[in-house]
Amino acid sequence: MDIFAEIADERRGLADLLGALPPEHRATQSLCSEWTVQEVAAHLVVPLEVGIPGFLLAMVVSGGSFDRANVRLARKQAQRPYEEMVEVLRTKADSRFTPPGAGPEAPLTDVLVHGLDIRWPLGIPRDIPEQRSRTSLDFLTTRAASSCVPKGALDGLRLEATDIDWVHGDGPVVRGASESLLLAMTGRRAALDHLEGHGVPALRDRLS
Repeated sequence: MDIFAEIADERRGLADLLGALPPEHRATQSLCSEWTVQEVAAHLVVPLEVGIPGFLLAMVVSGGSFDRANVRLARKQAQRPYEEMVEVLRTKADSRFTPPGAGPEAPLTDVLVHGLDIRWPLGIPRDIPEQRSRTSLDFLTTRAASSCVPKGALDGLRLEATDIDWVHGDGPVVRGASESLLLAMTGRRAALDHLEGHGVPALRDRLS
């Protein structure tokens, strides 16, 4: 599987979705507590428009905080005309940028999870190709995903997908559809009500 081709396909599909949204939907609160749907779109544009030096500068301005720099850059991009952001996502879909220390699994996971951040509040379903889901779920269990997964959230839990062949870990079970696992593993509490198993209360406590 060419993961970069999968990333490009996801970006173009998301650009099609975003381009069709009416203005009132763009202002909807996404599953990301810091961002509206429009600001999530802006976040996805950041790695296509801002290089490593620009991100490092944003971190300096943000007191060394990766998260604050991320929010700052997304909100700056969100000030651009909406249609312009959508076009950037489409025309630069083939970008092969990856964060330092991570492979293409990182941007694939980013676009998949943020696509769900947009779709869930708007009630827009999506069947993610099985291999893409599996690649991202595997990535989220690695050390390279430490900035995506709340620290210690998955420790001592067995994660089981019900719609694809994927299992990870040992301990009390957290079971659900792969997209719900993707969201819960990256700290989205909205996904917890779509999961079942004896491990869900522990995961809920860790994400509080």
